[in-house]
Amino acid sequence: MKTTQFLTRLLQSVPLWALLLILFASPTLAIGAQEEQPAPEQTATSEPSDQQPATGVDPLLKSPRTTMFTFLAAINEFDKADSSTTKRLAIEKAVKCLDIQSDLPIETKRNIAFDLYTVLGRIGEARESQLPETLEESRFVFFPQNDWTMPHHQVFAIKHPGYTISLSVDETGNWRFDRPTLDRIHDLAIRSEADKTIAGIILDKTLMGKIRSAVPATLKGKTSLGLEHWQWIAILVVIFVGLIVDLFVRMILRTLWHRFEIKRGRQVEKGSLKRAVRPFGLLATAGVWYLALNLGMLPIPATLVLMVAVRVVFMVSLVWAAFKVTDLVSDWLSIQASKTETKFDDLLVPMVKRTAKLFIGAIGLIYIASAFSIEIMPLLTGLGIGGLAVAFAAKDTIENFFGSIAVILDRPFEIGDWIVVNEVEGTVEDLGFRSTRIRTFYNSLVTVPNATLVRAKVDNYGRRQYRRFSTKLNVTYDTHPDKIEAFCSGIREIVKLHPYTRKDYYHVWLNSFGPHSLDILVYIFFECPDWSIELREKHRFMLDVVRLADRLGVEFAFPTQKIHMVKDDPNALHSPMDTPEINSERRWVLEGRKAAREITADQPWKSELPGPVLFAEEFDSEHEARGEGAG
Repeated sequence: MKTTQFLTRLLQSVPLWALLLILFASPTLAIGAQEEQPAPEQTATSEPSDQQPATGVDPLLKSPRTTMFTFLAAINEFDKADSSTTKRLAIEKAVKCLDIQSDLPIETKRNIAFDLYTVLGRIGEARESQLPETLEESRFVFFPQNDWTMPHHQVFAIKHPGYTISLSVDETGNWRFDRPTLDRIHDLAIRSEADKTIAGIILDKTLMGKIRSAVPATLKGKTSLGLEHWQWIAILVVIFVGLIVDLFVRMILRTLWHRFEIKRGRQVEKGSLKRAVRPFGLLATAGVWYLALNLGMLPIPATLVLMVAVRVVFMVSLVWAAFKVTDLVSDWLSIQASKTETKFDDLLVPMVKRTAKLFIGAIGLIYIASAFSIEIMPLLTGLGIGGLAVAFAAKDTIENFFGSIAVILDRPFEIGDWIVVNEVEGTVEDLGFRSTRIRTFYNSLVTVPNATLVRAKVDNYGRRQYRRFSTKLNVTYDTHPDKIEAFCSGIREIVKLHPYTRKDYYHVWLNSFGPHSLDILVYIFFECPDWSIELREKHRFMLDVVRLADRLGVEFAFPTQKIHMVKDDPNALHSPMDTPEINSERRWVLEGRKAAREITADQPWKSELPGPVLFAEEFDSEHEARGEGAG
């Protein structure tokens, strides 16, 4: 039961699409590799020759005879070489005689060369009479030939029908063993394993040969899909090892990441942590599969198909992992940007994040296209030809993109600013390549194209240095003038004492006679960074004004009407108000200032500037940290 659970978890560790891409890519091998036109190839020669024409023909590959003996001599040089450098040069010389794909692993190329040499040795000695020095045709068949007189040649051809060994000439005039021969040479080497080597040396120096010699005979039989039984087992083992590496890498990364977040004082959910490290495990798995393919244990068709599949998995996982790293870096940059006073970096970090992801995605698409042998330049040329149509179709997108650049350079607003654009009012939440998102005060999200921002009038309330507050205080008509003088003086003192009010410009005066009250104009400014602080400080200011009115005995008037019935009494005398004393105004001004100071004397903001507005949870947690109760 434990083994079953382990295998189930193991199979779930890699995405299903990646596993299916590796396992089921091989059935296409049954079709076999189709014959391709040999690509022209310029080969540099190491020996100068007067006979070398201007077309770039390599003297080592100028004819079927020369190519054959160049190849045989290179393998013999490899066998006799003592140093790794000499062996490498000999293999490069032998591979030069083969019309083979350049993107194959070097170990696979070496195995193909050794398989070809082994088969040639089992066929027999290559004689000069069998190999022409010049040939008008573009293809020469070395095996089988009808005019061979040696009995062994005929027996070998009868035992292994359907196989050919031929050479083809490319556009530059170089002769090489062609691709149809090389695609099936591994199969012919396996089928002729029981045949005796007649010419040349016996090669057992390849990893493929060493593995096959250690494999039991019961696992060497061919299957219907073109691979031997032991090769299928090897593929399953490599996949299993890749899955183990995936689990191991993700387990290590999760542990290290969790410890790192704990040191930073942050808690991360296990589910999000698993998702974050997943691409790195898949990347390590693809690396293991790629290294296994480089060992050259599979024939050319299988190697080509699986190499494409592994490259796609590798690039997808690499792009995915790069996206995760980009998210981590951008999160760190966002934290650093939040510590600065300017908000320009808060606006720039999301743009840099999107740009980096677009660049990474483009590079990934280019490499995936190269894995499928898709030429990028013709696609770019096609885009150049149809560029006019694309430009018309993407006119709005391009206009919005340059609009975003203009917004970044001009900086009419920043993240968090309160702006008004074309009757849209709210707080800037995000700036993208195409549009800007504004959160309205109804909590709806409005998307404004960046091209509109370039042409529109943007009213930025967030850039205000001062926030105006203007109101009228209505006091009753029976309020004594001295009390009004003290009341206005006290309000001015409150303006001077409050921490967020502008001290160099304000007006507090008895301004008008209303229908039911005496109207006092209060015209002041708050110097605060955001709307929340403005509301809080306005609240504190108004409460202190109410306290001052209560202390001075000033009553606020209500919109009421009084019907005054006057009886005409000729004996009634009018009692005029007392004439103000010389220092009356100064005395009541000082009285008002004194009352204002007494009201604000014990306020906490007198000793420490109030910080930003804290909402419910933050407010409660702050008071709990200070040990303060609800009361």
